[in-house]
Amino acid sequence: MSENLDLVRSIYADWERGDFSSVDWAHPEIEFVLADGPSPGTWRGVARMVEVWSDYLGAWENYYSEIEELRVLDDERVLVLDEVRGRGTTSGVDLGKINPKSADLWHVRDGKVVKVVLYFDRADALANLGLAE
Repeated sequence: MSENLDLVRSIYADWERGDFSSVDWAHPEIEFVLADGPSPGTWRGVARMVEVWSDYLGAWENYYSEIEELRVLDDERVLVLDEVRGRGTTSGVDLGKINPKSADLWHVRDGKVVKVVLYFDRADALANLGLAE
């Protein structure tokens, strides 16, 4: 379990600097889920994940994520409670002022992320997982 936590921490080490370029951590058939937000959906495979996430990130300047808390839920799942920051490239909207508290659920098997579920609304994540903040 600590290996899973270490892997997720290493991903956020990049994400906290606004670097989303590495996908070495992803299983080739990863399931990438945007659970809520502007364009919810589910995609499979690294190429589709990169395409969808790049499209989303392209709408923001200086986008990054900071860990508030890590929770190991079981042998496979790690929940990250985080805050996101960035400014809309067109709108100028500051994420930190509208809803910065998000959550990400990571499923790790054999040292690779097999599924990641990104929640833009932390309350949705906690409710879906039957957890309280």
